[in-house]
Amino acid sequence: MDFLLLCLLTLWLYLPGFLANTFAMMWGKWLPKTGYGPWPIDGGRVLADGNRMLGDGKTWNGLIGGSLTSGFLCMILASLVSMGDMATAFDDGATVFAHPLIGSEGAWFSVGGANGTAFILGSFLGLACLVGDSTGSFVKRRRGLKREGEISSKAPLLDTLPFAIMVFLWGQLFLGSSILAAEELRLPMLALVLITPVLHRSFNLIGYKIGWKDVPY
Repeated sequence: MDFLLLCLLTLWLYLPGFLANTFAMMWGKWLPKTGYGPWPIDGGRVLADGNRMLGDGKTWNGLIGGSLTSGFLCMILASLVSMGDMATAFDDGATVFAHPLIGSEGAWFSVGGANGTAFILGSFLGLACLVGDSTGSFVKRRRGLKREGEISSKAPLLDTLPFAIMVFLWGQLFLGSSILAAEELRLPMLALVLITPVLHRSFNLIGYKIGWKDVPY
């Protein structure tokens, strides 16, 4: 299968994880407008270095809402394509939109039929993304590199690489026989990690322009 198509297949399968940051941002921004939240994950705790553990940008409403929304997205993606075998997904050069539940029979997340399985899988990928993003934020604050106002991040790679690496790592480690854990996807994963900073920056600028984000980073 053409390498570019493999990259597109990987992005398609992992799309719920890649978009979890956007979903979390939406929950973090819009839910408080209803009178609920925000609820910072660190509870306002300041560590010995004088910086917040994670900051106000990492909230429970964003973490939970973003993860669950990724679950619903995975259900939608699964409904858009038909189930086929894993070999077809890799050997047929025209196959990009493979079913995300290929190879998931008997897996730990295979619960409640196709919809339930897709929801758990997507929520898992969303959680992986947001755990990676929070890890990057934690490291950045320990180094005194937190963002300020309209100024872009002082550590852009810590804003982008941790979430992408965590999503792919969790997929490879915990999804067993699923197509998402296939060995053929590892090189495309590396390629996507390398271009993630560009993609992330582009999506953030678009979100800022249309009013979804308060800052352009």
